[in-house]
Amino acid sequence: MTITNPDNSAVSVTSFADFGLHPGLLKAVTDTGYTTPTPIQAQAIPVVMDGRDVMGAAQTGTGKTAAFTLPILHRLMPFANSSASPARHPVRALILTPTRELADQVSESVAAYSKDVPLRSTVVFGGVDIGPQRDALRRGCEVLIATPGRLLDHVEQKNVNLGQVGILVLDEADRMLDMGFLPDLDRIVRLLPAKRQGLLFSATFSNEIRKLGRSYLSSPAEIEVAARNATADTVTQIAYPLQGTQKREAVVHLVKSRGFNQVIVFSNTKIGTSRLARELVRDGVKAESIHGDKSQADRMKALDAFKAGDLEVLVATDVAARGLDVAGVPCVINYDLPHNAEDYVHRIGRTGRAGNKGEAIAFFSPDEERYLLDIEKLIKSRVPRGSLALPPSSRRGATGRPDRRGHGAYATPAKPVDEFFYKPYVPSSSSSAARPAPKPAAAPRKSVGVLLGGGR
Repeated sequence: MTITNPDNSAVSVTSFADFGLHPGLLKAVTDTGYTTPTPIQAQAIPVVMDGRDVMGAAQTGTGKTAAFTLPILHRLMPFANSSASPARHPVRALILTPTRELADQVSESVAAYSKDVPLRSTVVFGGVDIGPQRDALRRGCEVLIATPGRLLDHVEQKNVNLGQVGILVLDEADRMLDMGFLPDLDRIVRLLPAKRQGLLFSATFSNEIRKLGRSYLSSPAEIEVAARNATADTVTQIAYPLQGTQKREAVVHLVKSRGFNQVIVFSNTKIGTSRLARELVRDGVKAESIHGDKSQADRMKALDAFKAGDLEVLVATDVAARGLDVAGVPCVINYDLPHNAEDYVHRIGRTGRAGNKGEAIAFFSPDEERYLLDIEKLIKSRVPRGSLALPPSSRRGATGRPDRRGHGAYATPAKPVDEFFYKPYVPSSSSSAARPAPKPAAAPRKSVGVLLGGGR
């Protein structure tokens, strides 16, 4: 792999050592098991280390986080110190992410790469107690990873000062725009020094993203290592026409017959996500759900169990489509096709990461086929159609009883074993003879007046 220097000279990059990174960072990279830079890393790391602004785009799962984390830590090494004083550890790099899950994921990467150097990092996001975050900020950190809303909460409470930030990163900037974070971004940028380095990384580029880059960055170098909105070559795709309860039965069949573990199943609604997880558990599949209505503690608990391999299936809304980085996810299933075609690219990017092979399976009913056509138009490729034969055993739940939920071919109840329970009631002559004789009428009670000595 080659990269081009500013003087247009080509340089061959075969390992992370070719970048000239700090030895402590190189040791951390080696400990993680990475040896060869990905295309986005090979092109972005030298430019970021040189101090230039960057707009970078690549498919999800190709190493964008390391593409900006490693050069940022390298540039901050002159400020590294072991002093306990918070004043010696001001925020010098600010990384903004759209979701809590992505913020936590980036934080883990920063901590892993900086474990052998005296640089501090902290992550802040909503949905959890603000107290521990406040204490961590007041202890000082050079790298701060944050979601916009919670960062502004800390700014208003004077828990953090952004006056010395020299590097700003907007990660998954397209999602920030989709979630309406532009006003918050404007407020945050006004708090930063005018002279700073700006980095914008995203899985997709759009006209709106380019406009955002021109607003917050200064003459950025554009790095796009793949066609816009393209899916990774390591992911094979297939779509099955299914509807109703067939979709749930197909998930159970695929997980059990192919021995899948750590499968992510995407549903469009919070209610549907919770219901599907409960039904999968009843069908004998170890499953849990995450969505926006769950507390952050419950979401992190489910993610930790999924990463540890304790779950066969994690049912999620698009809250997990960005930032969920679990090594070796073999398959992603689109239980519901997303209404926004770009979300499909992010969903299937959860598998086939870091050069590994992955499989993306989509279910679609006749009403959803138009969404599949929109996806194909976006990725400029046809998703192969397939036929999934569900075994008769899939028509029964984990208890072995017929599944009567929903309507359709797989919900037909079994023929009753005993016709007696379906015949109308006909009284027999012997039933009246066996009826017990009525009890004699009880003697009438005396009135209250008689008991009190009244007339007899």
